[in-house]
Amino acid sequence: MKKLTDQILKDVITPRPENSFKGTFGKVTLIGGNRNFGGAIIMASTAAVCAGAGLVTTATDEINASALHAQLPEAMFADFTDDALVADLTQAATSVVVGPGLGNDGTSLRILKNVFAHTTEKQNVIIDGSAITLMAMEKLEQPQGNIIYTPHEMEWQRLSGIKIGDQTEDKNKAAQEKLGATVVLKKHHTEIYTDDQVYQLPIGTPAQAVGGMGDTLAGMVGGFTAEFNEKADKAVLAAVYAHSAIAEKIAESQYIVLPHQISRALPAFMKKMEGMDEDHHIGFLN
Repeated sequence: MKKLTDQILKDVITPRPENSFKGTFGKVTLIGGNRNFGGAIIMASTAAVCAGAGLVTTATDEINASALHAQLPEAMFADFTDDALVADLTQAATSVVVGPGLGNDGTSLRILKNVFAHTTEKQNVIIDGSAITLMAMEKLEQPQGNIIYTPHEMEWQRLSGIKIGDQTEDKNKAAQEKLGATVVLKKHHTEIYTDDQVYQLPIGTPAQAVGGMGDTLAGMVGGFTAEFNEKADKAVLAAVYAHSAIAEKIAESQYIVLPHQISRALPAFMKKMEGMDEDHHIGFLN
């Protein structure tokens, strides 16, 4: 297992080209947030916007529209029960994030099946939270795309069939290879399983043990893979590292870290990482 280092930030977060417009940095469509869990998709959407995605659209329950516009005017709203609209938004995206706050009832299942039916091979598809649980419960086939799962250990147990106590590196790698997808296994020292390597995140803090932390990570992965789509595999690793690096810094002065604080800190963090040379590391950040 290879230790992930801050070198991944240098590899991914590079200066933006002068001749840029919002379309240069990709489109993210996020789907989730039922009537009870609207905060989850709003936190994920905030992370995608703050990570630098060019255009962000949030497909969620219409009850969440006002809160989304109030919290995040940069994101566009769509009703996630409008199957035709969600299909179009899914197909148009560089990266699709599905699952935060989606729920696991009949409506949630219909929405998920609709999204899965309209992804394409060239897209990054981040499957999180209840979307993973629904896949396991309903034995849904994996959709097309560069698939990235972001489960916690129980969700991984449901998807892989490996009990939490038996989730060894070898067993997890075998399950990942069977899926043919990237797996970001969220835990103390998160593990990232890719086609050619297993990485361990050596940083992080118990201050991150707060609801919504995983939703924020999923949104960051969506934003990074859209913005840095030409190096999407490394972008996943960079998002995971940045998520905990920012949290560690905030935790120096706070007992807990609120997920939205990570998102709000992202633009300044990425600016400091931009063009970081070999002799500098994130430890110098203040």
